[in-house]
Amino acid sequence: MNVVFAVKQYVSKMIEDSGPGMKVLLMDKETTSIVSMVYTQSEILQKEVYLFERIDSLNRETMKHLKAICFLRPTKENVEYLIQELRRPKYSIYYIYFSNVISKSDVKSLAEADEQEVVAEVQEFYGDYIAVNPHVFSLNLLGCCQGRSWDLAQLSRTAQGLTALLLSLKKCPMIRYQLSSDPAKRLAECVKQVITKEYELFDFRRTEVPPLLLILDRSDDAITPLLNQWTYQAMVHELLGINNNRIDLSRVPGISKDLREVVLSAENDEFYANNMYLNFAEIGSNIKNLMEDFQRRKPKEQQKLESIADMKAFVENYPQFKKMSGTVSKHVTVVGELSRLVGERNLLEVSEVEQELACQNDHSSAHQNVRRLLQNPRVTEFDATRLVMLYALHYERHSSNSLPGLMTDLRNRGVSEKHRKLVSAVVEYGGKRVRGSDLFSPKDAVAITKQFLKGLKGVENVYTQHQPFLHETLDQLIKGRLKDGQYPYLGPSTLRDRPQDIIVFIIGGATYEEALTVYNLNRTTPGVRIVLGGTTIHNTKSFLEEISASGFRGRGIESSQVPARSSSRR
Repeated sequence: MNVVFAVKQYVSKMIEDSGPGMKVLLMDKETTSIVSMVYTQSEILQKEVYLFERIDSLNRETMKHLKAICFLRPTKENVEYLIQELRRPKYSIYYIYFSNVISKSDVKSLAEADEQEVVAEVQEFYGDYIAVNPHVFSLNLLGCCQGRSWDLAQLSRTAQGLTALLLSLKKCPMIRYQLSSDPAKRLAECVKQVITKEYELFDFRRTEVPPLLLILDRSDDAITPLLNQWTYQAMVHELLGINNNRIDLSRVPGISKDLREVVLSAENDEFYANNMYLNFAEIGSNIKNLMEDFQRRKPKEQQKLESIADMKAFVENYPQFKKMSGTVSKHVTVVGELSRLVGERNLLEVSEVEQELACQNDHSSAHQNVRRLLQNPRVTEFDATRLVMLYALHYERHSSNSLPGLMTDLRNRGVSEKHRKLVSAVVEYGGKRVRGSDLFSPKDAVAITKQFLKGLKGVENVYTQHQPFLHETLDQLIKGRLKDGQYPYLGPSTLRDRPQDIIVFIIGGATYEEALTVYNLNRTTPGVRIVLGGTTIHNTKSFLEEISASGFRGRGIESSQVPARSSSRR
């Protein structure tokens, strides 16, 4: 169950099937992102693809010596663009691949437009999602719901992405969903409808234990996307933002021109692949080792290239040296910038209090620490608001809730009304009234003992005490203890055995902290393979944008105590 490999195979097959000769790859906005996540331009160039074009680009030249490989989403717009293209073909022959199921009527329209008989084949290759890591995928959708209901266009796109994922991994799963979430049930039904309608496509060889698709809702755990992160991939996304493996460093003081945008991809960056899940302290020492190794291999300045053999050796080693040089300068720059931001924003202290808010239950200490940091001028407006959000979510129903006072503190330090309103918007989105589970207080004896032992041991790292709620959910699922009452099956049948292949999808977005959880579960649980997907991959900034885009606007809290809400569930 490797999503990067699945999409990569599709792209390779498209190129191979078109045979030898010079080719153009014709894509749309979304498939361009899908392909760029699994292949670099130089890798595709080696396969005789010399031109990359967008189907919606109007001023493309006619190049009859090129074969066209079209990889497109099966949208109305793309079908229309293709019809226009085939009426006046710019290339010699067309191999057309849709990233999802295409209707018979659309295929008929294309056939009618192909009067010059330039189409060699039309196929469906189900690479209709962004493969982020081997076990993580995203659909790059922000604001998928309006309030607690799906935006219909986003529901349709999500169902398509999820069914394409299942087809690409050759899985026909049983489906479970989070009962407390209407969108989760709705998506489960849509996926089931597609499986029923396209039953021939889903007719895979039966496995002893059927795969399982578990659909969850982000609002059940609004804590995880609000926390600062300390492992490499998650931290880069939180502090710099990762967009389709690209990191914008243009705002870094004194940045050189060639490092204004860098690519971090585990597929072709060995250092990143080995370090993406390690924490910040380890990465610092690994960067040092990388530098030292590089220095050792660096051609000595004084070394004279006297013989032809010397020159030959230098030239042979140069590409490797150049690649390593690029890797070193890229990671030194990224880690240097992370380090600068940690110091400038006082993030060690901020993160320690965030972890206390997420993991401990001492209200008085938490309240004091939040107040102390709100007085600290080095703490940014963004981080101050984030602390108050975490406090508001954790101590929403606490008898000594002091949220109005903290909101006044925010206002007094000049935090904008827009940021202040987001505090109540977050509670509205993911507060106690909405959650189907208890995020903060472990109920059963085992969980209480675990927490007690954790407290005794003293966590190895005060900044990584928190575990996403997803960890507990998956742990229960793997052990066969996940309650049917909270996560029912869609349809009459249930799984008798413990699941082995699990696809978990979070409506409203997953996080890199959850990706790390899944990576660790895959590593430590023999026989279990888990893939995590989300409508997007969030950091705090995008998560707050998601909440606003979903119509949770919030309101001022300073004036009055938050009214106690009735405890009845929606």
